[in-house]
Amino acid sequence: MEYVAKRAEECLNASGFSERAQETPSAKVSGAASPAAESLALSDAAVPEVLIFTVPPEEQGKRVDIYLAEQAGHTRSFIQGLLNEGRVCKDAKVLKSNYRVRSGDSLQVRVPPPIAPEARPENIPLDIIYEDEDVIILNKARGMVVHPAPNHYTGTLVNALLYHCKTLSGINGVIRPGIVHRLDKDTSGIMIVAKNDAAHLALSRQIQEKTARRTYLCVVRGNVKTDAGVIETRIDRDKNDRKKMAVVQEGGRKAVTEYEVLERYGRFTVVRCALQTGRTHQIRVHMEYLGFPLVGDPKYSPMKVPFAIQGQALHSQTLRFLHPRTGQELCFEAPLPEDMKKILTRLRNGQF
Repeated sequence: MEYVAKRAEECLNASGFSERAQETPSAKVSGAASPAAESLALSDAAVPEVLIFTVPPEEQGKRVDIYLAEQAGHTRSFIQGLLNEGRVCKDAKVLKSNYRVRSGDSLQVRVPPPIAPEARPENIPLDIIYEDEDVIILNKARGMVVHPAPNHYTGTLVNALLYHCKTLSGINGVIRPGIVHRLDKDTSGIMIVAKNDAAHLALSRQIQEKTARRTYLCVVRGNVKTDAGVIETRIDRDKNDRKKMAVVQEGGRKAVTEYEVLERYGRFTVVRCALQTGRTHQIRVHMEYLGFPLVGDPKYSPMKVPFAIQGQALHSQTLRFLHPRTGQELCFEAPLPEDMKKILTRLRNGQF
């Protein structure tokens, strides 16, 4: 395969394309903007990148969206978006997603320059457990994305926080103001948000030094026979699926999860987990590693379940930490969402 990536200045005249990036202002947060946030800004001169692919004989017959997703390192949905916008051509002819590539095809793909997303305040209700001048403790709903990201620029927790608060910590930049730790989109439960930089630094230090403690409640497939244990591995990106994480023997980062069985129901077990580290998808990966994946988990247990739940049955239940200003130890608990309450009721009544 011949792969050539060129800056658009070198290719636009040849391909007949021209485009300018849209400039987006930044959201305002308290504290100094981080270098990472500042680097998101684009100049008016930003132009798309043009990628050129020459199809080899062994790839003939593939759909163009599948072929380009494999070769360009983007998701298929991203490539389909480019196709729908007329950004993929062969000899100046705009292609559709169902086009079958042929040996020798020269495909030109215009990848738009990154645009700094702006987090805007949105009037979204928040389930606030506690709030003072330094912190907010809230119960995040399942299905809510924590901060703006590709395909999720609105409707996030950050959008709601910007509407609710006058100031938030600026340490994590304009896209993640106040966010000390995250929860996956389909994980519900307790989170802490910092209103100023001093609180943010103090809370981050507690998480790093393990003086702040978080526990989670989950429902897993299978009968976990060991009453309690500690899972200690290394976790890194799955080499076969970059959207997933996996236990690895070398590389990655150390991940430690404590677990305790609370209830057993034959094919299902209710488990409490406590995090010593906070790796991406840590509990989901560790329970799958033990052979007991979370009920409803679309990434690590994509099997039909006899329960009505959208996403993994995982809830961030308790949080214990020292208040960043007073030093007082505080402990909060987030009530279970209705979908998990119903699962537990059915399990306890043998309805599964």
